[in-house]
Amino acid sequence: MQTLEQRIQGVAALGAMLTDYFLHGEKAPIYLDLEEALQKAEQQNAWFDRENCLFALKHWANLLKENSLKTWLSTYPIKEKTPKQVALILAGNIPMVGFHDLLCVLLSGHKAIVKLSSQDKVLLPFLIKKLEEIAPEFKGTVCFTEERINDFDAVIATGSNNTARYFEYYFGKKPHIIRRNRNSVAVLTGKETPEELFQLGEDIFRYFGLGCRSVSKLFVPEDYDFVAFFEAIYPYHTLLDHQKYVNNYDYNKAVYLMSLFKLLENGFLLLKEDEKYASPIATLFYERYKDMATLNQRLEADKEEIQCIVSGSDIPHTVPFGQSQVPSLTDYADGVDTMAFLNSIN
Repeated sequence: MQTLEQRIQGVAALGAMLTDYFLHGEKAPIYLDLEEALQKAEQQNAWFDRENCLFALKHWANLLKENSLKTWLSTYPIKEKTPKQVALILAGNIPMVGFHDLLCVLLSGHKAIVKLSSQDKVLLPFLIKKLEEIAPEFKGTVCFTEERINDFDAVIATGSNNTARYFEYYFGKKPHIIRRNRNSVAVLTGKETPEELFQLGEDIFRYFGLGCRSVSKLFVPEDYDFVAFFEAIYPYHTLLDHQKYVNNYDYNKAVYLMSLFKLLENGFLLLKEDEKYASPIATLFYERYKDMATLNQRLEADKEEIQCIVSGSDIPHTVPFGQSQVPSLTDYADGVDTMAFLNSIN
């Protein structure tokens, strides 16, 4: 049986491999299999373009360092125990979105039965294969399946509000974490610098806005002028090089105009005034607020719909501009501590 120290060292070795890849670049013969995986991921899902897949891999390369892993896990009383079978039903909206859940299962000493999304079937199995090569003691700890999962002790399932009802019915009698739809928002005061607004563009456009940590709505003061915002995000117009993004922009613009909705737009982003949180691709909803106290009450009331809040203001628990897409090891989806949950399974 592996010790926690061995598990940490194995995962850190995977992080070191990824770091070395970014140091030596795509031409190093040793990483031809990684290059092939990147190409296959994009062929399977056009939203998983090379830039975004590399962004995700580099983020994990930065996180999977021995000291960082030890600091993260030091707050949990992880004891060696007989491993339990943990079913993971993963989303596929952005590259490797389920890796944090899988990492938690492995480091907690359990085994994972993984049902991948049809949209993200390449990179996670590749990383686990490399982990098993680097640290053979992990062999047999992860099983990928396309079959219905029956033999399990606990489950972490991520899906839509609709699928969550099915998950509750099917998995509800076992220890579980069931995640639903959430979106992220940004709160502007009108005092943001051009650099802060440019950084906000990263929160909006990274992964084409498909992540739950992607900003899909802005809260702005009643007299807010969007000119500075549009000027600051103009460098992201390179999104127009991606045909699927352009198709969504054109389609949503046509639908809104035919419905006589008032829009603000700059040629690659539509701004629509709307109370909802989940905006379509290439569209950002916005809502005007009267005062910060009232807005804080609104955000608190809707906290079950919100993944994170991006802002430079004094709102509690906010994420700085440009940082929503680089969560730390302790940034758990929906605010539910996955490691504590896994550590409680007997």
